[in-house]
Amino acid sequence: MNQTPFLLILSFFFFPLFSGNSLAASVDPRVFAVVQRMESAFTSVEDYTCQVEQIFYRGGSENERSSFKFYFKKNKKLRVDFTHPYPSLTLIYVESEDKATVIPFRSMPLLRFRFSIDDSMLKTRAGQRIDQTAMDYFIRFVLKNLESTLQGESEFEENEGEAVFSLLALDYISGKTLEKYRIHLSKAVWLPTRIERYDLKGNPLEITVIKAYTFNARLDDSLFHP
Repeated sequence: MNQTPFLLILSFFFFPLFSGNSLAASVDPRVFAVVQRMESAFTSVEDYTCQVEQIFYRGGSENERSSFKFYFKKNKKLRVDFTHPYPSLTLIYVESEDKATVIPFRSMPLLRFRFSIDDSMLKTRAGQRIDQTAMDYFIRFVLKNLESTLQGESEFEENEGEAVFSLLALDYISGKTLEKYRIHLSKAVWLPTRIERYDLKGNPLEITVIKAYTFNARLDDSLFHP
């Protein structure tokens, strides 16, 4: 008996069971290796700060820009000190809370308000909540999509100080729209210095530039409980 048709039928019915392996096989091993290196590097991070500039696009043209200093402490304590467009605004979030603290004027820390993290006023222009903005969340997002989203031909460049790679990912808000990411990874710290997000037509949606990382500076808890 010719077993080929039988094997084809089996592969058709059991394909869902093995689809994860098929997806994994579509990933450029060089991309997966640097992402694993990124994940490994972050395990030793107890806290970090960085300067961030975000540029959002609409219809292919720049629509909005924001700049801020970002603070992270393990067990997810987050602080964002804006410099543009709100030069005195601070947002603070502590893990497991459903509200964030908003301080409109850093010179007046006792003047503060509490808003739900789901409030549209506290979300980025891309729709991220404040608890979705730290690097650990982004690393999980990248790994999840490498493992579960079929990848096409990926870009990969590498030199002595940097690795640049691309991946396809479902959007991090609803998980429904396929988008392309291009990530610049510093080999000095094995974390991103630039994250570019595009639609599948190549139109820019968002560019995030990250610089001036500091690590394990023993950030005081008072930063997150003013």
